[in-house]
Amino acid sequence: MRIIVKYFAIIRELVGKGEEEILFKEGNLMDVIYKIIEGREKLKDYLIKDGKINPRVKILVNGKDVPLNFNLKDGDVIALLPPVGGGSYKVYLEAYGCSASFSDAEMIMGSLEKAGYKLVKDMKEADLNLIVTCSVKSPTANRMYHRIKELSLKPLVVAGCLPKAERDRVERINPKASLLGPDSIDRVVEVVEGTLKGIKVVALEKNLKPKILLPRVRINLVIGIVEIASGCLSSCTFCQVKLVKGRLFSYPLELILEEVKSSLKEGCKEIWLTSTDCGCYGFDIKSNLGELVKKICKLEGRFMVRVGMMNPVHLKRRKILEELIDAYKEDKVFKFLHIPVQSGSNRILKLMKRGHTIEDFMEILDRFRSEINNLTVSTDIIVGFPTETEEDFLKTCEIIKEMDVINLNKYGDRPGTEASKMPKVRTDVIKARSVELHRLIRDVTLKKNQKWIGWRGEALIDERTYNGVIARNISYKPIVIMEEKNLGEWEKVRVIKATPNCLIGET
Repeated sequence: MRIIVKYFAIIRELVGKGEEEILFKEGNLMDVIYKIIEGREKLKDYLIKDGKINPRVKILVNGKDVPLNFNLKDGDVIALLPPVGGGSYKVYLEAYGCSASFSDAEMIMGSLEKAGYKLVKDMKEADLNLIVTCSVKSPTANRMYHRIKELSLKPLVVAGCLPKAERDRVERINPKASLLGPDSIDRVVEVVEGTLKGIKVVALEKNLKPKILLPRVRINLVIGIVEIASGCLSSCTFCQVKLVKGRLFSYPLELILEEVKSSLKEGCKEIWLTSTDCGCYGFDIKSNLGELVKKICKLEGRFMVRVGMMNPVHLKRRKILEELIDAYKEDKVFKFLHIPVQSGSNRILKLMKRGHTIEDFMEILDRFRSEINNLTVSTDIIVGFPTETEEDFLKTCEIIKEMDVINLNKYGDRPGTEASKMPKVRTDVIKARSVELHRLIRDVTLKKNQKWIGWRGEALIDERTYNGVIARNISYKPIVIMEEKNLGEWEKVRVIKATPNCLIGET
């Protein structure tokens, strides 16, 4: 019969491989143990103590504890695990999605590293795989499922939004995978330890506890991603995130300031404020985003703040809008406004339950532009929303001309949403409209970016790219510099060329 033996952590190192197949006539678990230690003195010394199996080593058959006299059958899988709790265990992690998702990934890595686990960049070296997922868009979710299947060759933890949004489908692909929701990041060490022991751990509870001041391993050493809230106050018919994260839970302002201070102390030069919807921050704790941004800007040091996505519905409140505009005048704030319009048609916006009209949206933009020079406006568009007509589409084409950055998404049903039950636009029509919009977006963004040619000023180096770096000026425009520069440094830059996606500069 054929038996698969899997080795973990220090045992993997003693054997020199993570897995092997053993051909065996018949016998029990102890017989196989004796077979695998033949000719492996170091492994034998580790596994056998005083003629008995080392009591600190856990041996599982098909993920279960069994006695050593357990009779094996063809195809059984044996796992040999040293004591769980960090040490020599290696974890491979992948992360997808929004900045909040990457913030979760940083805290997951930080917590595991603090507990003694080693993070590896090659999943072939890992004892356990962990994927931080995103469920916002259908293509992204499909990619997640493909990766879950590929990562299931080893013990797996599926984290992020997907296990909460579509648990049944995740478990159909890998019934043994442990599940870690976005509100349970502080339980990651417990979840990983259980998974390595062959236990399926499910941590998907709603936990109203700020994800603040947890250990981190930063993905980008100069960017501090600071989550300021979880959940939102909207009920958009196309969005699955509300189903996952629930209603707004704003983190206390003082705790956020401590997180920012910690990021600055570790050398971060950019602070990204992120949440499901930054626009409604503080509504549940008698505060607001403008107040938060102003207090952050009073902290010592040279750094920049990037304010995350804000839904227009909350900026309709005059007091909120005016205080936020006032905060944007601070020298430490990037003049970058991410405000999703989603459609140029009021009829579609009503079906989406966005809570704003095109007129509301343009009034907000006009107020910002009248007060903030060189403002970069970024927006999101959904093409092909249920019942979208040619007239609706043409209105969207018009609104795009007002923007600097446009993130275009083809509509796709998300399970559990209201929009998934609405009459659909034909797939070929959505595709054709998407192609047309992409063409228009390239033209619009190129013309907008060409206006920056000849600009001179300081820009912050915040990212490496092929043969160079990317710098951000005060308007958060990406300037590609084909030179070797240090991350986190300010450089005097001149823009010499423009493309639809970025500016090209030199120092």
